[in-house]
Parts: sequence; structure tokens; C-alpha cells
Amino acid sequence: MSAIENEIKQKKFASIYVKTNINLMFTNNWLLSQYNKLFKKFGLSTQQYNVLRILRGQHPKPVMLNQITERMIDKMSNATRLVEKLKQKQLVTREVNQKNRRQVDINITEKGLELLSNLDLLLNEVEAPPHFKQFSIAELEQLNNFLDRIRN
Repeated sequence: MSAIENEIKQKKFASIYVKTNINLMFTNNWLLSQYNKLFKKFGLSTQQYNVLRILRGQHPKPVMLNQITERMIDKMSNATRLVEKLKQKQLVTREVNQKNRRQVDINITEKGLELLSNLDLLLNEVEAPPHFKQFSIAELEQLNNFLDRIRN
């Protein structure tokens, strides 16, 4: 990947702030496209993958829909719709809680766990690819600190 100026064919930016914002958005979209290519092979979206990871993290305990919504990376996701699609693929179950009939418990299935295990092996190439390996651990920690500071 080359400099943002070359990537979007723009020679000048109004300010370093504009350039940084555009660079962050462009890089985010580029990273998402890397994930989307992989997930598409498995019939998943990045949001569905996120739900499965949340459920695996709580497994074997059930998770309520509002807990999934709170933990989603993409806060604009429709968790109800995502869970329904995953249920149709037999990757999750959704059952009314026997103690509290107003509560719906969501669990990842064995098929969902198996899919995530397979994806884990492939994701090592996406999550620790050459573009991250060029940085030291200290530099990656600093990058994460910078990103956290942007949001706070």
C-alpha cells in the first residue's frame, strides 16, 4: 500500500487533520475489505462474525440480545436480524429462558464453534499479516493508544 495521496489520487489536503481523518477512514475500509473477502467464503458478514465471537467468549453461558448489542464493534448493527440469520445457518440457538419468560437466551452451537475454529486459523493471516509485522510490539501498542485517544 502506498501513501494516502497516491491511493486516492489527491496531491494536497486542507490540513493535516483532514489528511489524518481521510487516511483513517481509507485504512479502515481497506482492512474491512480484507476481512470481508475471507468471511464471504464462509457465508458470513463481519457483523455476524462479531456476534459469533461474542457468543464464543461467553460459552457455555447464554447471552441476552442486549449484551450482544452492547459488545458489538459496529454499533449500528441490527443484532436481532444478525442472530436470526445465524440461527437459520444453525450457528446459534435462541430460546426463551425458563426462569424469566421475557428473556431470550442466545447460545453458539457446536457448528458455530467449529466454524470459528476454522476461521481462527485463517485469520492469523489477516490479523497478523505482513502490514502489521513491519511494526514492533511497542509501536503497535503506541498505535492502539493513539486510536484510543482519538475516541476519548
